[in-house]
Formats: sequence, structure tokens, C-alpha cells
Amino acid sequence: MGYIMGKAEGVSENWHGHVTALTVAPEYRRLGLANQLMEILEDISEKKCCFFVDLFVRVSNAVAISMYRNLGYCVYRTVLQYYSGSPEEDAYDMRKALSRDVSRRSMVPLKEPVRPEDLD
Repeated sequence: MGYIMGKAEGVSENWHGHVTALTVAPEYRRLGLANQLMEILEDISEKKCCFFVDLFVRVSNAVAISMYRNLGYCVYRTVLQYYSGSPEEDAYDMRKALSRDVSRRSMVPLKEPVRPEDLD
């Protein structure tokens, strides 16, 4: 059917939940399973007192980007050449503020793109 993998990482106001992987088998897509899996990870991140949840997605993956936007995520920054291959591809670092981030500072987009080696 599908799975999600994630972790809590960072320090101070950068303490957050991170979606490492989310996948749903083609025959189970468009049933809301990915939304349910994301909700579980977000709930666990809330319980761990995280400020936000983030994930990386290919800039070409319009279906996933749309789903994440519908779940309340926004593009925080662009990471240049995040995905290797021919050609390399940029990623969006998408974020959703959790209740601990009262001022929603984690959602304020960066103006300039970053490189993978600059990620914190």
C-alpha cells in the first residue's frame, strides 16, 4: 500500500520533523492514504514539540507539490541540484508550521536558492 519514513532533528527553533520518504503504490493512490500518513507524522512531530515539518520534493513533481500545498505546506526555499542524475534537478524544501511555531517564522520563504552543502 504505502509507507512514510521520518525523523525529528535540529536544535532550538530549528527542531523539526522531517519527511525522509513517502510513497504509495499506484493502485492505492488518490484514496487519501498519503494524507493520512502525513497526518500521522505531523501528529508525532507535534508530540515531540517540533516547530515545523519539512520535506524535499522535485520541482518537476507537480502532483506531489499540489498535494503538499493542500496539506498546508509552502515552499520555504529552492535547493539547487539537490537530486543527482542526468540532468540534475532542483528541489523545493517545503514546510508546514506546527503549533509550537506561534509566529510561523519557519514558514517565511528565503529569497535566494541554496546549494545542498549549505543545508543546515
